[in-house]
Amino acid sequence: MIQVNNVVKTFDGFRALDGLTMSVEGGSIYGLVGPNGAGKSTILRHIMGVYRPDSGSILVDGQPVYENPAVKGRMAWIPDDLYYFLSASTRDMMRFYRGLYPQFDDKRYQALRDAFPAVDEAQPIRRLSKGMQKQSAFWLSLCCMPDIMVLDEPVDGLDPVMRRQVWSLLMGDVAQRGTTVLVSSHNLRELEDVCDHVGILSHGKVLLERSLTDLQDNILKLQVAFRDGELPRLPEELNVLHVTQVGRVHTLIVRGSPEEIKGRVAALDPLFLEALPLSLEEIFIYELGGEDYAVRDIVL
Repeated sequence: MIQVNNVVKTFDGFRALDGLTMSVEGGSIYGLVGPNGAGKSTILRHIMGVYRPDSGSILVDGQPVYENPAVKGRMAWIPDDLYYFLSASTRDMMRFYRGLYPQFDDKRYQALRDAFPAVDEAQPIRRLSKGMQKQSAFWLSLCCMPDIMVLDEPVDGLDPVMRRQVWSLLMGDVAQRGTTVLVSSHNLRELEDVCDHVGILSHGKVLLERSLTDLQDNILKLQVAFRDGELPRLPEELNVLHVTQVGRVHTLIVRGSPEEIKGRVAALDPLFLEALPLSLEEIFIYELGGEDYAVRDIVL
C-alpha cells in the first residue's frame, strides 16, 4: 500500500504540491489524472524517492521511501522521459538491473523476448525510436518482478497493438502476483478500461479519489425534452454541474444518486428522459469545472 500524507513541495517559490494526500491499495491499478501542471509527475517522483518532500510523508507498507534501498528495490518506474546510459543496449541494461533488483528474473527476460520482437536487444537504446524505447523499458521493468509499478504516460508512442500487449502483461501481473500499478496518463479512455481507482489532481492537491465504479455512480448525464421546449425550474436539491441545449433536447450533468436524480426530473413531466453513462473523460472535465471555470464551457 502507498500512503501519501499531506505532502508539500515548493520549487523556487512555486508550490507544486500543496498538502497532497492519497492512498493506493495494494494489488490495484490506480489512475492519476489531472490537467498539465497539476503535480502528477512531481508526486510520482516523490513516491519513487527521487524527491524529498518539504513536509508530509510518503510510506510504502508503512516504510518511508526516501533513501530506503529496501523499499526502492521493490519498485520499478517508467518515467515519461526515459534515461539510460548513453551507449547501453537493452541487454546491457538487463545486466545492470539484474544487479540492482534482487528478484530480477532471467527466465522471464528470455520469455518476454517474444512479447517485444521488434526490439533489437543489442542496439543502443538511444538509437531506437521512441516507441521501441518504451517497449525496452517495459521489457526490463517487468523482469524486475516489482511489487509496485509506477508509470508516467506509459504507453505514449506505442502503436495500438503494442499498447494492448503491454496492458495485458501489466494486468496479468496484477492478477497473478498482486502487483500494484500507479499510472499517470492523459489518455482517460484507456485508463477507464484498466483502472480500479482514480485520483483527480488539481493545483497540487487531490480533489477526490474513489473507485471508478463509485465515481461513475455518483454523477449522471440526463437528456430531457419538454413540451414547450424550455427547461423548467429545476429542484434546488439537484446538484447541477452543467446544462447545454441542442434543439429541444437539454443535457444535464448532475452529481448525486442516479435514481434520486431521475425521480426528481421525471416529476417535471418531460416528454423524453434518458440517462446516459459518463466516461472518465467527461467526469474529469466536470469535476474540474468548479476548480477552473474555463473548463465548464466545454461541450461534449
